[in-house]
Amino acid sequence: MRTLILLAIPLLAQERVVVTGTYQPVPLEEADRAVRSEPVRGEQTLLSNSAADFLNRDSSVDLRQRGAHNIQTDVSIRGGTFGQTLFLLNGIRINDVQSGHHNADLPVAMEGIESIEILKGSGSTLYGSDAIGGVVNVITRTPEATEFRLRGAAGNFGVNQQRASLGYVRGALSQQLAATRDFSTGFIRNRDYRNLALHSETSWRGTSVLLALADKPFGAEQFYGNFNSWERTKTWFASARQRIGERTTASFGYRRHTDLFVLFRDRPQVFTNRHAAESWQGSFRRHETVGANGRFHWGVEGLHDRVESTNLGMHDRARAAGYAAFDMRALRRFSFSLGLREELHGSANSQLSPSAAAGFWLNQRLKLRASASRAFRLPTFTDLFYVDPANRGSANLRPETAWSYEGGLDWNASGRLRGGITVFQRRERDGIDYVRRSLADIWRATNFQRIRFTGFEASAAARIGNAHLLDFSYTGLHGYQGQLAGIFSKYSFNYASQLGVAGWQTRLPRDIVVRTRVGAVRRYARDPYGVLDVYAARGAGQWRPFVHVTNLTDTVYQEIFGVAMPGRAAVVGIEWRIANR
Repeated sequence: MRTLILLAIPLLAQERVVVTGTYQPVPLEEADRAVRSEPVRGEQTLLSNSAADFLNRDSSVDLRQRGAHNIQTDVSIRGGTFGQTLFLLNGIRINDVQSGHHNADLPVAMEGIESIEILKGSGSTLYGSDAIGGVVNVITRTPEATEFRLRGAAGNFGVNQQRASLGYVRGALSQQLAATRDFSTGFIRNRDYRNLALHSETSWRGTSVLLALADKPFGAEQFYGNFNSWERTKTWFASARQRIGERTTASFGYRRHTDLFVLFRDRPQVFTNRHAAESWQGSFRRHETVGANGRFHWGVEGLHDRVESTNLGMHDRARAAGYAAFDMRALRRFSFSLGLREELHGSANSQLSPSAAAGFWLNQRLKLRASASRAFRLPTFTDLFYVDPANRGSANLRPETAWSYEGGLDWNASGRLRGGITVFQRRERDGIDYVRRSLADIWRATNFQRIRFTGFEASAAARIGNAHLLDFSYTGLHGYQGQLAGIFSKYSFNYASQLGVAGWQTRLPRDIVVRTRVGAVRRYARDPYGVLDVYAARGAGQWRPFVHVTNLTDTVYQEIFGVAMPGRAAVVGIEWRIANR
């Protein structure tokens, strides 16, 4: 079920869109949460290499990558750890129960993605565990016409790419097929990778079936310490969604993820782990109209997770949840929603996740909004049971919980100029992190009683004429944990204390589209750095050449301490497109 609010400023296109609200469809300006949507379709696929190129356009989304092209990416929203970001595929959970490092392992090819939605702040009332810092929802594409796309590219560090997609439409039936292969010999020793993904989505009337597969072997030099490691992950995903009338939706999802990890690539016999994780989920959602301006929403879910591992052992857990929410709104006047979710886990454990949000229009251009919500995260099986020479889990970990508060002011000047500011705070209890008391110690999974993050977000976007779009966002963040005195934190205090992103997109003669991105970040207790990326492509015609230049300034930087990132690199390619209009 696609239930995130989207905050989109369409690139050089119409300024107003009808979006999907948390519980019901609303116009763009009616959103009560700090949210964003990035369109992936059309020319935007030529101005990107991976999903990371869309996530890094928002200053509240901090990517902690281990290499380029989303080979392995930890995603932090508003200072949360990578495990506190929930990933969805068409509204269905794809987070990994083995380790949050695999949450961003998307099983779908880029050519089959319609948009990527980002909810900043708690989302547990709708989605349950893991949605503490925020939610990323990847929406696949339903073709509007029959078309075929074939793309090839090559670049520095032995990069070689091939992508293909086929969209077929006949009456009420639509079929999307997409495949991608992304290969590199590596920008340094033992950082080679091969990224394969393919998926099929079939839609007919109110039914949709998605099948997807991804396979990623890669050199993991320095990924988890001073080791020349190697890793291979595979993801299988299947889902079915059924619309029953206008008020009811049922969905089912299955995800299997395997992880082969070799600590020393040249000596696999020393330490090798094999993990296989499975997740099943089903949901039933319905809404009822209440008066002229209200709706009552309710739903139930069932989930089951299982892991079989040479290191973690064999474990499983089942969960069940129910939620209810009431939403009322009068367009251009006010909006109000209340939600409550109860999730049962284990033999006699449960988590209650309430939320409230409201918006009020001061005038036709200014809107005030505020929200408060509670979220939680269950420990992964790695948090609980993992052991290697440098890390040790703890079977006694308690679930993380957090209360999140935010207030904001949105400004919309006739669609051509938009801006907004948001202040927020997240108060965590029993936060999970790996810590050590000295550089000679190993990392140990630990619960912290209290962690507090307070932040400020500002954004602005301006459409100039019909050819230019400027956008800017800034996030400042302060974290506090008195208990950390004399203790080293592996994840929680690697957050970006200041992060700014500026972008410019323009359309030149002959349908040439150019987009630039400048990102500058200062991490907690580390030196600041900036990265400039430039993308250009022909946005129309049967043959569409493109070029990507990343890290144009050849900045030396690390998003995760000790893991080097590539210097300046270029990818040049062309796409061939045939469409039946």
